[in-house]
Amino acid sequence: MRRVFVGAMMALLMLMVGAALAGGATAATRTNATYFNDASKAAADPYVLYDKSSGYYYAYSTEGANPGYYFAVYRSADLATWERAAPGALPVNDPKQWGNTWFWAPEVYHNPRTHLYYLFYAARSDANAQRWFGYANFEEPCKIGVAVSRSPAGPFHNIANHPIDYNPYDPSYHDVNLIMGPDQKKPPATEAQGQTAPLGTYIPAIDPDVYFAHDGRQYLYYSRNAYRNWVWDTDLGKYIEESNIYAVELTTQWWNDPRGGTMPTIAPAYRGANSATGGPSGPRRDGFVRILDYDHQKQAWENADVNDYATSGGDKKDRRWEEGSTTFERNGVYYLTYSANNWETPQYGVGYAVARSPLGPFRKYSGNPILTANPAVGMYSTGHGGLAFSPDGSQAYYVHHGRPTPTTDQRRLYTERMYFGAAGRDAFGYPILSMDQATSDRPIPSGVAPYSIRANHTRLRLGPGRGSAIAWRVTSANGAALALANPLNRVLANSANPRVATIVAGTDGGLIRAVRPGRTTITLTYQRELSHGGYRTVYNLTRRHVQRVSVTIRVVVSRSRR
Repeated sequence: MRRVFVGAMMALLMLMVGAALAGGATAATRTNATYFNDASKAAADPYVLYDKSSGYYYAYSTEGANPGYYFAVYRSADLATWERAAPGALPVNDPKQWGNTWFWAPEVYHNPRTHLYYLFYAARSDANAQRWFGYANFEEPCKIGVAVSRSPAGPFHNIANHPIDYNPYDPSYHDVNLIMGPDQKKPPATEAQGQTAPLGTYIPAIDPDVYFAHDGRQYLYYSRNAYRNWVWDTDLGKYIEESNIYAVELTTQWWNDPRGGTMPTIAPAYRGANSATGGPSGPRRDGFVRILDYDHQKQAWENADVNDYATSGGDKKDRRWEEGSTTFERNGVYYLTYSANNWETPQYGVGYAVARSPLGPFRKYSGNPILTANPAVGMYSTGHGGLAFSPDGSQAYYVHHGRPTPTTDQRRLYTERMYFGAAGRDAFGYPILSMDQATSDRPIPSGVAPYSIRANHTRLRLGPGRGSAIAWRVTSANGAALALANPLNRVLANSANPRVATIVAGTDGGLIRAVRPGRTTITLTYQRELSHGGYRTVYNLTRRHVQRVSVTIRVVVSRSRR
């Protein structure tokens, strides 16, 4: 009967392999392993770096760091099961720290030539509000800092005791905050009143994202933080404070510095480009390129918070957000994903725009949002993520934050498969970007398998009553160790004859204890948790072979206690 069962299981697995390959999966997939979004890791504004030298993915997050650090650092061998890689990325007591709060949106880039890792982040510096923005009471004095490390796990240290020397300035903005009340929440009632305000304001910047173009150029994208950007909405007949996405070109000296001691600087054409008479006294007035805003391409889904002032009883402002952008190129088309609405709102979501140049003009996809609250799968406030690829480069993923319920306080880490063109082409002829938003089981990313499991002993000889510690590890095709402490993974340990020897197992090791003379085997089997409960044994698969990911330890218990 056992042979019949095993034979049926092997036949079923071989059918699964054939179906997977026929469905477009590559031979490199070679596994029945799955993953699901269990929303167990605290994360906000995550960015994922694939570190080719170690085979690990590293995820950096606004939230989740241990006390004494900014930005959580997680790592994963498979882009799905994560573990903490360090207490945090940036020490709070870094001697060159210029910010004092609002440490947001970390992104890390690796230079394989210099072996350096660069951390870009946003922070607020109240002590410098007057000097950098012209007003001591400037509420959101945010700029972009850069830190460096020789390890993707950090610790990172600030290159300088100041942010990037970039002072974006809007000379055409009527600074209505100067004619508003002290709470700075209720703008003028008419556009005509607003236009009586003085012209010019410095722009607070958050959510940095650097795009490295094929021609060697580098572009810094960022969000113009909503503060001091009141825009008259002709449809609503009132002012809305908006966050937009801008960009500036960088020079490359910082990237080419082998010691990592050079701060990024903006291209000369942008330095002082927005100088104008009037406005606040402050530093050089620099230029920018407008990438995305609401007024030039209105989409109704971005209006979730335009009535917050009334619904909150005056506690919140009427606002719109376009933030958390990521830019990448595919077949000559530039895609820019972005998030809209308040990050606290269940309707926080992700849209995208396309262009033929890194600086646009970008056109929003008419089917936005492509990722938003979905009660059917238990996912809310989805947004601010980044692009990652499977280890073999054949599949794209979007790693983002979200909440498992509308009222969950802490944001969590999610991974979604991303497709180009599966939903057809848009009105401009570009492949449509779409997401497989799910909390149910999905195939593990291509190229993670074949898995290997190894133990530090494969043969043991013990006396009765004696014990031996044993350790094991499961690795991906690239040699990175799976996060066995994450309950989505486990190693099942079984003794063929517990009357001869038993094993008490932990996450990555256990204790084998001899009972009485004889011979037996201990089998370690790699399994992955399923979304509906229970575990599935993992197999490496090819067209002809099915191989369980397991290892056998042979145990001989002698009659002598020595």
